[in-house]
Amino acid sequence: MRQAWMQVVRTARRTTADGLVVGTSGNVSARIGDTVLVTPSGVPYDRLGPRDVVGVDLDGRQVLGTLTPTSELPMHLAVYRHTEDAAAIVHTHAVHATAVSTLVDELPAIHYMTAALGGPVRVAGYALYGTDELAENMLSALRDRSGCLLRNHGTVVYGATLDQAYDRTAQLEWMCQVWLAAAAVPGRTPTLLPPAELDRAAAKLSGYGQTRDGGAEGDVPDVPK
Repeated sequence: MRQAWMQVVRTARRTTADGLVVGTSGNVSARIGDTVLVTPSGVPYDRLGPRDVVGVDLDGRQVLGTLTPTSELPMHLAVYRHTEDAAAIVHTHAVHATAVSTLVDELPAIHYMTAALGGPVRVAGYALYGTDELAENMLSALRDRSGCLLRNHGTVVYGATLDQAYDRTAQLEWMCQVWLAAAAVPGRTPTLLPPAELDRAAAKLSGYGQTRDGGAEGDVPDVPK
């Protein structure tokens, strides 16, 4: 549990270092059995250490630590309750993704990495942060997807590991940046990938990567190639 908590903290610090969040915005969690380790509310990530662990059960009752869990706890718990393969969640206020969330109802399929998130990424309807309404809107947008945008808010992405959830989050922000750049060219319309091409990409990505002993991994690549 201590090791898993420090992985949560390292991932949270990475979101700040990579510019995906500002200050104490955004949050990170990991599920260990029936316990959810989650970043606390309003505490800078560089101040968190091993003794600052925050854990709740799937009903939201605090079982570890004394710091108050993130205000976005309802979103994290909703994903874990309804998604069997979710073991880690990264929520950010990434600039380009948040900008896209104000413009469209779905991120257009600008790149084949769309397939790594299950298909075109939907935008969840706006609701006040930290509310059950926002969690419900998010679940609807996550149907058959591993990530979504939150209207006028940011991103939510889950994975089987913290590394996978973070990599998917970074890919989503990058795709939003690409689409914004292409869509901003006067007089030109970006070409988009049709569903059949996304299906082909999904099949190929499913076998992408390798472990150090040469076996295949299921994680998405860190950098599009």
